Amino acid sequence: MSREKTIAIIGGGAAGFFGAISAAEAFPEARVVLFEKSRNVLSKVRISGGGRCNVTNAAATIPDLLKGYPRGAKLLKNLFPRFSNQHTIEWFQSRGVPLKTEPDGRMFPASDYSETIVRCLQLQAKNAGVELHLSTAIKAIQKTEEGFRLTLNEGQIFQADRVLVTTGGHPQITGYDWLSELGIAITPPVPSLFTFNLPDSFTRDLSGISVNEALVRISSTKFQHEGPVLLTHWGLSGPAVLKLSAWAARELEENNYRFTCLVNWTNQKSEDARTALEAFKKLNSAKQLGTVAPFQIPNRLWRTLLAEVEISEQLRWVDLNGKLFNRLFEMLTNNAFEVQGKTTFKEEFVTCGGVTLSEINAKTLESKIVPGLFFAGEILDIDGITGGYNFQAAWTTAWIAGQSIGL
Repeated sequence: MSREKTIAIIGGGAAGFFGAISAAEAFPEARVVLFEKSRNVLSKVRISGGGRCNVTNAAATIPDLLKGYPRGAKLLKNLFPRFSNQHTIEWFQSRGVPLKTEPDGRMFPASDYSETIVRCLQLQAKNAGVELHLSTAIKAIQKTEEGFRLTLNEGQIFQADRVLVTTGGHPQITGYDWLSELGIAITPPVPSLFTFNLPDSFTRDLSGISVNEALVRISSTKFQHEGPVLLTHWGLSGPAVLKLSAWAARELEENNYRFTCLVNWTNQKSEDARTALEAFKKLNSAKQLGTVAPFQIPNRLWRTLLAEVEISEQLRWVDLNGKLFNRLFEMLTNNAFEVQGKTTFKEEFVTCGGVTLSEINAKTLESKIVPGLFFAGEILDIDGITGGYNFQAAWTTAWIAGQSIGL
């Protein structure tokens, strides 16, 4: 690429900065210009992980890493050998930002401060010679014989030879109209990573209680996930619910978020749970049910479950027989909730949907429809569960797009 060539990056988030840095370092003779429509860049990086920034996941192998992606795993399987979570760790480490791993596999900057990541990306972009234009929205993009014609805020025109789009996900398909006008196929967006609303459930009185290991299923489907479950004043949350919402995102949207959710509070197979409950009953035969709970179920939740199946807390375990035993067992292993709606999880906003992957070159992330137009980050139909997977997809796609865009 000669010095006159210009690369435009649209979107100043994680993928935008990483793609700009990658392009500027790979093609130092090119002019790399990053456009951000707001006055602030990297806003999602700042708020993610409770202000700590969950940079990536510590998955030991690429197959393990791929398990975190309900959509996009096939494409990422080809990309991760070139830039995986291990490359991300090395990238930040070599630039003075060590990462640390938490027990659940999430990785954060050792500083526990997202601004560390923000400053690193800003510094690297500056050092690489990236030009940053804030408060500059792209109103339209046109393909020309020379490259691309970008129409900016006040009608100004910017000419670029190559363009990398990193504008993130949109809640409405109309947010992609400017790309659809170029002939880019868009998979309709629907929300991912959300909690389940239970307006008439007993969970409203148990807000803040969590169960470390439970199995959550969507009735009449194959979708299920295990892990911690959090009871809230609006319903069910926690890692197991959020991950389940991601895997079942499209199906739940089709049902208008009205469905039956089944919770196994024991997180054991039915026969194993029954054997364990019978053993617990024998061990605690002289005690009252309300004084001791099986399966490490929190006491308040346990007493509520007893009330739901109309079993007295004063009943002794030895007297829990026949229909009463079966009624309690069913509640413990197959507790049904009627979900009516969803709630966005904290400040997280993730969509499944976006630029259809079948129209993207799997090696370069260039559009097969519009040569010279590249994509990275959440604008692609790639989304991950919680745990650093979405940022990793952003780093990977942005780095590879940046390395390819000047060829």
